[in-house]
Amino acid sequence: MTSSASATAPLPITDARQTSRSAPQSGSLIEAFLTVRGETERRAALLSPEDQVIQSMPDASPAKWHRAHTTWFFEQFVLGQHCRAYTPFHADYAFLFNSYYVSAGPRHTRGERGLITRPGVADIAAYRRHVDAAMVDFLGSADAATLADIAPLVEVGLNHEQQHQELMLTDILHAFAQNPIAPAYDPSWTFPTPTGAGEEWVSLPEGIHTVGHAGDGYHFDNERPVHRALVGPVKLARNLVTNADWVAFMADGGYATATLWLMDGFAAASREGWQAPGHWYKVEGEWRIMTLGGLKPVDPNAPVCHVSYYEADAFARWSGRHLPTEMEWEVAARGHQLNDAFGIVWQWTRSAYSPYPGYRAIEGALGEYNGKFMVNQLVLRGSSLATPAGHSRVTYRNFFYPHHRWQFTGLRLADYA
Repeated sequence: MTSSASATAPLPITDARQTSRSAPQSGSLIEAFLTVRGETERRAALLSPEDQVIQSMPDASPAKWHRAHTTWFFEQFVLGQHCRAYTPFHADYAFLFNSYYVSAGPRHTRGERGLITRPGVADIAAYRRHVDAAMVDFLGSADAATLADIAPLVEVGLNHEQQHQELMLTDILHAFAQNPIAPAYDPSWTFPTPTGAGEEWVSLPEGIHTVGHAGDGYHFDNERPVHRALVGPVKLARNLVTNADWVAFMADGGYATATLWLMDGFAAASREGWQAPGHWYKVEGEWRIMTLGGLKPVDPNAPVCHVSYYEADAFARWSGRHLPTEMEWEVAARGHQLNDAFGIVWQWTRSAYSPYPGYRAIEGALGEYNGKFMVNQLVLRGSSLATPAGHSRVTYRNFFYPHHRWQFTGLRLADYA
């Protein structure tokens, strides 16, 4: 999901629990489907077969697996359940490429996906072609009632694939960061230029605001229901925390000062030997960062990224400030008051990933998509340099465990003084 990612054609439907008011056109569904599927292949095209098999840690997955899993999604939930004429590509693929859908059947162990050397990359390419052809044929021949029924599933599948497009890049970057020759995913890649303009702080007076996704545009179920929240008074930093800010934190002993850290965070930092953000390395006395373009000098003006929630929280304490809540972030972003809210780094909030008031998971296997993860994780808002075009919105709720830092994650500060 580089900044040059192609735009995703919008779909004429709402969410996975709803039926569109009018039947969608098969042509627009096919166009959107092929656009997203093509973007996955564009990102994978820069990877060798060897690159696509590696799994550098249990939290990451091989690129080959991402390509296969997103294909299985359409085979399982659209073709397998709605197209009577469809024949599965291979009997073993449902077991190999299911991720966490217990309702869909047994699955291969997540941390051992890198052991699946076969089927090979060519086999997965053939699998994708098979499912793509079946989907195009099905969408092109379905009547209006069938299209209205399956269109929400297709849209969920496309947004799901876009999430895996981002993971393909974060996961291969983590793998390349373990390689002593620091290979580049794309030698021409450059870090996005931050805005860095305007007054330092954005003031949000006390008020009750409507938050969550409203209207007919696409959204995941965790963005609803719309509800009211008390926000402010608070000031949010207009700009993201930079590498220069972080170097000052490091120089002041930030990683060694236990009083700045949550207990679990300091334990994680000590256990993992954190001395700097993820993918930072000291080379001949200078800090360098592993990027999609290879090993680069740390740019002091660039927003810091690859930091965990624990690190972000410690930095905020060191600064004498706080991390914002996700509601504060949404209100400020909705008012276009934040620089670089989208497109550079996901931003940690201090909000626990929990259901909105009145939330109910979607019925069936797709109800496992978000709801069952609503504990022990923190919300991030915005989007990153790896997020594909068309996949960002002000109500989007990303979420990770507090120790995770291989994603493009950064922060902005809040001040309640």
